[in-house]
Amino acid sequence: MSDPVAASGSGTRLTLHIQPRASVTEVVGLHGDAVKIRIAAPPVDGAANDEITAFVARLVGVPRQAVRLVSGAGGRRKQLVIEGVPPATVRRAFGLAP
Repeated sequence: MSDPVAASGSGTRLTLHIQPRASVTEVVGLHGDAVKIRIAAPPVDGAANDEITAFVARLVGVPRQAVRLVSGAGGRRKQLVIEGVPPATVRRAFGLAP
C-alpha cells in the first residue's frame, strides 16, 4: 500500500478518496491508500473540486492558490499538490502523524 502523503517537488502530493453530498465536509480517515474526505458539495460543474481545494487549504493553513488539483477532476480519487508545505505538516493537519 502506498502512502497518501508524499513529497513532490517543493511541496506535498496528497491522494484523496472523495464522498460527495455529505451533510458536512470532513476528513474521515484512510480509505486504502488515500485519505477519505466527505464533502457537502455535489459533484456538479466543479463544485466538489472547488470545495475540496478550499477545504484542504483551510485545513493545512495555506492560501487556496497553493492547492492544485493535478488528477482526478471527474472522479472520486483525486491527487492534489500543496505547494510550499512539507509532508509532515500535511500529515499533522489530517491527523495522520505517526
